[in-house]
Amino acid sequence: MATQIVDSLVSGGKATAAPPLGPALGPLGVNIGQVVAEINKKTAAFNGMQVPVKVRVDTDTKEFEISIGTPPAAALILQEAGVQKGSGTPNKDKVADVLIQQIIKIAKMKEDALLGKDLKSKVKEIIGTCNSMGILVGGKPAVEAIKDVNEGKYDKEIKEEKTELSEEEKKSLEEEKKKLAEEMEKRRAEFEATGKEILLKLKGKEANVIKKEMADEGIPDMIIKELMPAEEEVAAGEAKEGEKAEAKEEPKEEKKK
Repeated sequence: MATQIVDSLVSGGKATAAPPLGPALGPLGVNIGQVVAEINKKTAAFNGMQVPVKVRVDTDTKEFEISIGTPPAAALILQEAGVQKGSGTPNKDKVADVLIQQIIKIAKMKEDALLGKDLKSKVKEIIGTCNSMGILVGGKPAVEAIKDVNEGKYDKEIKEEKTELSEEEKKSLEEEKKKLAEEMEKRRAEFEATGKEILLKLKGKEANVIKKEMADEGIPDMIIKELMPAEEEVAAGEAKEGEKAEAKEEPKEEKKK
């Protein structure tokens, strides 16, 4: 039996016969429409995400077998949390909250790729990923959520493999997400105000001195980088104005000679 394997990355539930999938399958004589339909059926749960797909084709019988990889745990967490990206400063800013049912769902989706020997251990692995993304679990930082898992707080849910949320829980999570976003914007405004005060106070000082002062005040690196270029541009502008002024004065000195 001669087997050809086609690897591709498709949008969950939205694969088409267009490149790169169609042209790769065409020479193998397989029914592309059937392959695409089967892929979309198997990847429907990953709507909006890029999913790795492997198509094994028997070039003699034209029969095919499809195996679906899963997106990274981080991508699945973002989808469950309903946010585009994690926090740039996860130790300070939290972007969303997820419930243990959602963590269990992701752990089950990724179970073949996780190291844990049982579902409880795999749940803790997924919670650990939430930690680096600034995503709360059950309203708590990941470290505390893992402690709750260890103490058996979620044993019932894990044993029953609960993965569904009630409408009330979904509504509550949306409200929490909005609240976290407002808090993050408020902190950002405070950091920016403090940074601008430091820029004014240390005007003329070296950039590394200003950056250190900002860092000592707890201003995140991302905001420091945003504020500093503006200050450096101002300094560059002042330098150019000074050069222009000197250039205008030169002819006057020549006339005196």
